[in-house]
Amino acid sequence: MTEAAPSPISIPIFRRMWIATVISNFGALIQTVGAAWMMTTISGSPQMVALVQASTSLPIMLLSLWAGAMADNHDRRKLMLWAQCYVLCTSACLSLFTYLGLVTPWTLLAFTFLIGCGAAVNAPAWQASVGDMTPREMLPSAVVLNGMGINIARTVGPAIGGAIVAAVGAAGAFAANVVSCFGLIFVLARWRPSYPERTLPREQIGVAMMAGLQYVLLSPPLRLILLRSAGFGFAAIALPAMMPLMARDMIGGGPLTYGLLLGSFGLGAIVAALKSRPLRERFSGERIVVGTALCVAVGGAGAASSGSLLLAAPALALAGAGWMLAFATFNSTVQLSSPRWVVARSLALYQMAVYGAMTLGSWCFGMLSHRFGVPSALYIASALHLVVALSGRRIPIADTGALRLDPADTWRQPNPSLPIEARSGPIVITIEYRVAAENATLFLAAMSERRRIRRRDGARNWRLCRDLHDPEMWLEQYQVATWTEYVRHNSRRTLDDNANADILLRLRIDKGEPVVHRMIERQVGSLRSSGAADPLALGDA
Repeated sequence: MTEAAPSPISIPIFRRMWIATVISNFGALIQTVGAAWMMTTISGSPQMVALVQASTSLPIMLLSLWAGAMADNHDRRKLMLWAQCYVLCTSACLSLFTYLGLVTPWTLLAFTFLIGCGAAVNAPAWQASVGDMTPREMLPSAVVLNGMGINIARTVGPAIGGAIVAAVGAAGAFAANVVSCFGLIFVLARWRPSYPERTLPREQIGVAMMAGLQYVLLSPPLRLILLRSAGFGFAAIALPAMMPLMARDMIGGGPLTYGLLLGSFGLGAIVAALKSRPLRERFSGERIVVGTALCVAVGGAGAASSGSLLLAAPALALAGAGWMLAFATFNSTVQLSSPRWVVARSLALYQMAVYGAMTLGSWCFGMLSHRFGVPSALYIASALHLVVALSGRRIPIADTGALRLDPADTWRQPNPSLPIEARSGPIVITIEYRVAAENATLFLAAMSERRRIRRRDGARNWRLCRDLHDPEMWLEQYQVATWTEYVRHNSRRTLDDNANADILLRLRIDKGEPVVHRMIERQVGSLRSSGAADPLALGDA
């Protein structure tokens, strides 16, 4: 009998972080119940109720890329620690304001937005840290466990939250979130991660954000995941956004009913998480996403058709199963499709796509429910999920099993003859290729891929030129801002990128190392005004 593969839970630091995060998720879900139900009591407007969900999602859309750039360039543990302390303090203020009776609908939205800002800063660092704690082969299981942890909290937390709100009011629910933060802060304070030695200076935050955006936009697998996950998130948010109104208007219940509906949704997600490994072994990511879209569509339509808790609960459980499996698949695919140097930014952009779509979806379905009723809004969301499922025929998710994204480590930094500083630039690179005329078409195709790789890794002003007097001579030229960026650009090459280099090597007439010209751009005005020019003066641009 084949021995079962070890679980990420067997890794002590992942286990401690997972337990602390589950407890923190309990607090967050209890607070969500308190905020959503409080909004139904201080404002009966469906739009305002839906905006509670939107105010939580909007910070992720606004701050995720910044947070991802910070997580890729700074100590992730410290970033998460500061984010959790901020959430604790903000939640404590919300609890105090509520206890004193100072909360209005817009004050409540402001506090949920501020708490969402802390979650937005924490999320990319935490998700990228999963890859720091576990080996690559365990990553999908670790992502599923994280999803299961969220849904364990979603199963029991809302019911507890509903009971707390019913017993002591929303201030008690907000205070419970404060208490739940302490365990995660304690674990983070004691964790001492081992990060690879940094050989290059940290990127400036604006440059790092643009580098992450450029990498994702020029990586077709990541681009497709963002598109598919955004479509899924837009339609899927209708259920949690409308759930308070389902409990109040369709079923005629109170906060405890709302908690039980959320609990049913989470229970389905837990069952799906327990069955996820055999599903991943049997089906591709694309087939899982299509199946989950159908589950959420059927579950949403079933919930819209029901008028009682007994009928709505199993429908929401089916939708919860689809929700968890879909987002776990999206998340692990993003991580497995990204090199470690940019993984937090890739996850941040994925979150921006998903939560941006969720924010828009919350508002849209709130408007639809206000005009046509909650059941009609849920039917429309189910129809959109069928469109999401069919979209896989045109834009399927790529298989990550064959990807080799470890650094190629074949490039060595040259020693220029002229003195140069790390910040000197711009640097202009020209590479010579000698290619037989009959291979020109194949060469152009290979250079098209080379152009994508260069631009993805930070090059700008890329161009390819052919010598008019020597048709076999081709020149590739591109530019980077500084010498440091040139070194960083070449350090980002992956093992998969070597396939393109091998094709170019086979097409070249000369099989040795290509001739490379590394030049610094100079302005005439930088020459000394008195006497002859000094060609060795390398003032920085």
